[in-house]
Amino acid sequence: MLNKKIEEALNQQVQKEAFSSVLYLAMASWAEVKGMPGIAGWLYTQSDEERQHMLKFIKYINERGGHAVIPALEQPEKEFPSVKKMFEEVLKHEEYISSSINQIVAICIEGKDYTTQHFLQWFVNEQIEEEASATKILDKINLLGENSLYLFDRDILSMRKKEGSKASEARED
Repeated sequence: MLNKKIEEALNQQVQKEAFSSVLYLAMASWAEVKGMPGIAGWLYTQSDEERQHMLKFIKYINERGGHAVIPALEQPEKEFPSVKKMFEEVLKHEEYISSSINQIVAICIEGKDYTTQHFLQWFVNEQIEEEASATKILDKINLLGENSLYLFDRDILSMRKKEGSKASEARED
């Protein structure tokens, strides 16, 4: 059974993961209408992944005797000044999510809820990957420059495939 403080923190994380999904969905839509199908595809996939994270939290809360609350969401931005600024926002957002998850881990340690702490370790590792991915994308944009977005747009989906195969290899070990 979840204690109320941890249940509340997990429900707040449900909201954050849901917002992550709609934020990346808004970014994907923006990239798509700007003629960048590779970037849009990467962001659509990222949006789906964040929705899956939200569902993991919902199911965990409910399975542990709590009640997951489905939040109302705020409207994300729909315009972005540039691809670089948009991915800087992605990195900033992933750092925010990492901090939030770390705060929940601290609450679990304080409350001696080792089961939830163990559950959260998957998210801790996932956030390491998320931040690294956003950093690699920004490094590539900085290397190529924003005038070479055609090449980057073509390349970004192959970055996800490489990262996905590395992540699945690591999970199999």
